Amino acid sequence: MLSTLRGIVTALRDRRAAARNPEEFARSLGVNLRGRVRFYGIDRSMFGSEPWLITLGDNVYVTAGVQFVTHDGGTLILRRDHPDLEWTAPISIGDDVYIGVRTIILPGVRIGDRCIVGAGSVVTRDIPDNSVAAGVPARVLKSTDEYLAIMKAKSLGCGHLPAQEKAAVIRRIYGVSGRDGSAVRMTPAGSGGARKPPTPADPVA
Repeated sequence: MLSTLRGIVTALRDRRAAARNPEEFARSLGVNLRGRVRFYGIDRSMFGSEPWLITLGDNVYVTAGVQFVTHDGGTLILRRDHPDLEWTAPISIGDDVYIGVRTIILPGVRIGDRCIVGAGSVVTRDIPDNSVAAGVPARVLKSTDEYLAIMKAKSLGCGHLPAQEKAAVIRRIYGVSGRDGSAVRMTPAGSGGARKPPTPADPVA
């Protein structure tokens, strides 16, 4: 009973600390942050049992459900015959990296600079700089420069706006009703008509 109460108290304390300052919470666990890291959902378990083996660079986005796995638990069933069996290795994330929802990153992996990792990926090997990778296991699909060219061609042109303003612009583009029930399509300046919704993006993030 006492251990259960302690667990609840720890979970509540973690939740408050993570909500107040996600980066500082990660550092308190031992994660090495080398710059600004934005967490969209963070908890103690996502960094596993060796958070001090995880290094995150500058301008890194870690989304909900990402899991950093720094050791191979499969060795546990083999230690009866091989007691010293162990595989644990660091994970290193470079600068300017986006890690999509529910990505799993395995021991010894290095993700280079200027990389995008698609949602649901399992990263089993290094990803070189300037790459977009996705899949199970993750593989390089294109360069980040190629991805940029695709995104520029279909951009809605509102990524720089504050969240509420951006949502309003997107509602107008797609004719989605606002809070007052109105549905007004946006006419971009100089376009002479309603903006055509873009082709769906490649499912990489």
